[in-house]
Amino acid sequence: MWLELQIFGFRAMWSPYYLIFLGLMAVVYSLITGRYRHHFGENEKPSVKQQFYFYLGLILIYFSKGSPVDLLSHIMLTAHMTQMAIYLIIAPILIIKGLPVWIWRRIFNTPVIKTILNTLTRPLISLLFFNGLFSVYHLPVVFNFSKSSPVAHTAIHLLLLFAAFIMWLPLLTPVKEMDKLSPILKMGYIFVNSVLITPACVLIIFASAPLYAAYTQDGAWLTALSLCVPSDVMSGLSSMLTGPELFSPLSVMLDQQVGGIIMKVVQELTYGAVLASILFQWFRGEGSKIDPLPSTPIESH
Repeated sequence: MWLELQIFGFRAMWSPYYLIFLGLMAVVYSLITGRYRHHFGENEKPSVKQQFYFYLGLILIYFSKGSPVDLLSHIMLTAHMTQMAIYLIIAPILIIKGLPVWIWRRIFNTPVIKTILNTLTRPLISLLFFNGLFSVYHLPVVFNFSKSSPVAHTAIHLLLLFAAFIMWLPLLTPVKEMDKLSPILKMGYIFVNSVLITPACVLIIFASAPLYAAYTQDGAWLTALSLCVPSDVMSGLSSMLTGPELFSPLSVMLDQQVGGIIMKVVQELTYGAVLASILFQWFRGEGSKIDPLPSTPIESH
């Protein structure tokens, strides 16, 4: 498969402009949280662990949206669901944990943004916002539309990424005033989240026929492929490309089923890891509490 993908060229496989953009984000993060943090009235530098989380988050975003995984996501639904699992479920956690508290505090205290975040990060709204968008996106008519236009594709994916951050903030916000859920409620939040994302995965796994024209119909497939393959390369290859089966070792139906399974498994593992972290912090907090000594009456002699 790797050799076959080479025909699309370096730009299609490695998205150098996207890599440059993420590299600039890394530089901006380094400058704002390092050398220039004093200009924001802050002395706290992110810990090594925070820096690791942030840079790893950027690497995973590039892996999902800039590496050959992105090219494959227009050929195989398995690759698309792997991309979505990393882009929407894992990477936002790392970015949230990687930003210092003072940056989050400034974000939450910005007048217009504060109102939006206070509304959207209410648990019920955040749950419905992300899972509703995710489910609607994977309806065939919406999915095929997103694969038909670069503007629609980019806008929809950015909206989904924003919704993913909104979904994670009630659980992971580093700002104490915004951390309003008790450990029990956080566990319930994770459980409901897991339930709400299930219908979209079930639709894909148990469908009796291929759902998406972008992976089955030649015209729609070529249109989807043109989202990441430069037009000059695409025009020279279009006569040679007969369908995704040229690059995929899986049948369309098996590819679809495996894609749905991957999304559900990655989601469950990630939610399980977050749940374990919440339980650990809860038990550690409870264990650190010192019970007051029982008062004993003073005996009189």
